[in-house]
Amino acid sequence: MSLPDSNEYKKKLCHLYNEISKELFGFGTTLLKVSIDQNIITFHAKHRRSPRSTALEGEAPTLKHEVDFYMSSIYKKRIREKLEQELGLSMDAVLRDYDPPTQWAITNIILKQTE
Repeated sequence: MSLPDSNEYKKKLCHLYNEISKELFGFGTTLLKVSIDQNIITFHAKHRRSPRSTALEGEAPTLKHEVDFYMSSIYKKRIREKLEQELGLSMDAVLRDYDPPTQWAITNIILKQTE
């Protein structure tokens, strides 16, 4: 599946990514870049630290780690749904890695290949 590598398309992708961030955390990202390379969309996002997250980190670090893991899983599910519904994309995989100390997240969307 070939995607347009235009600024308008990238803006739409960023808008959808930030919508999910606002739904889940109450605010958007502080930095967000998207790149498209053939059948892979990559989001580089710097998220804001939530006061709840800071409190959990000090009081219950294991719980915070678990919450981060589940929130990342929910993010992956929501981004897949949004991209399917809003842009009609068909995906093989949604891969996301989040680094809690720096608040960076990298999300790779691998699109299904059309033959």
